[in-house]
Amino acid sequence: MVSRRKYILTIIVVVLVTAFLTLTLGNVFLIEVGQRVVLSEEAYTEMRDIYEKYAKQESVMEIAKREFLYEANEDKMLEGALEGTLKALGDPYTQFMTKEEFEALMQDTEGTYEGIGVYITASEDNKILIVSPIEDTPAEKAGLKTGDKIIRINGTEYTADQIDQAVSIMKGEPGTSVTLTVQREKEDGTNDVSDISVNREKIRIKTIKPAVLNDGIGYIRITTFDMQTAEDFKVAYQDLKNQGIKGLVIDLRYNPGGIIDATVDISDMFMGEGVVTYTKTKAGEMEYFKSDANSENIPVVMLINEGSASASEIMAGAMKDTKRATLIGTKTFGKGIVQRVQRFGTDGEGIKMTVSEYFTPSGINIHGIGIEPDIEVVLPEDAPGYGNEFYDTDNQLQKAVEVLKSKMTQ
Repeated sequence: MVSRRKYILTIIVVVLVTAFLTLTLGNVFLIEVGQRVVLSEEAYTEMRDIYEKYAKQESVMEIAKREFLYEANEDKMLEGALEGTLKALGDPYTQFMTKEEFEALMQDTEGTYEGIGVYITASEDNKILIVSPIEDTPAEKAGLKTGDKIIRINGTEYTADQIDQAVSIMKGEPGTSVTLTVQREKEDGTNDVSDISVNREKIRIKTIKPAVLNDGIGYIRITTFDMQTAEDFKVAYQDLKNQGIKGLVIDLRYNPGGIIDATVDISDMFMGEGVVTYTKTKAGEMEYFKSDANSENIPVVMLINEGSASASEIMAGAMKDTKRATLIGTKTFGKGIVQRVQRFGTDGEGIKMTVSEYFTPSGINIHGIGIEPDIEVVLPEDAPGYGNEFYDTDNQLQKAVEVLKSKMTQ
């Protein structure tokens, strides 16, 4: 005979896990008897264990709703519990994402979004600092500059710890506008504060920056790898070929990575038939990303540094292992793991989770180690910048050109 305690517990469990049962009826034996549902002992034990596992979370939330001095929003607490669950794994690349965060990530990987076109970060004084306006976007056209601080948006003050909310306000429908109150430091050290109205547009992030250097050397900087990067690279490379280049510098400095398929497609252009990279899961499942036999017959030098990570390292590792390119610069970041992004639930949230590690063609996993350059060259700390615009002071790029010239004369 079922005790009163077990009977009550059974009723509670049935109420709490109705949704769970709906999804798993094919695996749980149950019988309807009048107004009651009789579970098998195995199903009952499983439901009881589930209830007991999450009873503490429910109790904490009830205490908060009853005793917390301020508002205790249940939805926010549940969201925080989900975030904390994945954060507790101790992996900075694994996270639960709200609907807004998930949508923003999807826009980033697509390479387009609707907004004003500006990179921002937190300043030391907890203000929203403009890192740089994106080239040829409303932010640049409106006169926003690197070093500007956004202190109000549409008249409401925002600080750096509210940067996510600030981003969501600045994004919006193309054709609409947003007013930014901007603090700008003048040459005499004083600050000028002004309101700047910026029109929103559909922003296309340019991840490929090509140029022709002296002596017939092409240069392509890849800022990140999104869904349009590989196609844009191919167009830029063909244009450089039409201009008669005899060697190519691929600049991956400060490229944080992105989509594996993009880096594989670009690597495939220059490598012969073989493996670009392969991944391995906890269960031992392996996936190989390969290049075909077709390849561009042109000398290649790649620039890397401590800001080159993930997909950048996949490309650098593949080109180095197969001796297809000479790597110049400093050791890379060392991120040799792969994240999978997936939708979660029905409210638009998502999960980004580390699911596998990747290896270079020779079987090396560089996570926490990085890739060493073939030729180490350190960019001076006081260098004003890097890339073809700063060629006169970019000693890493100068070395790349020197090496390419020697290859072109061989």
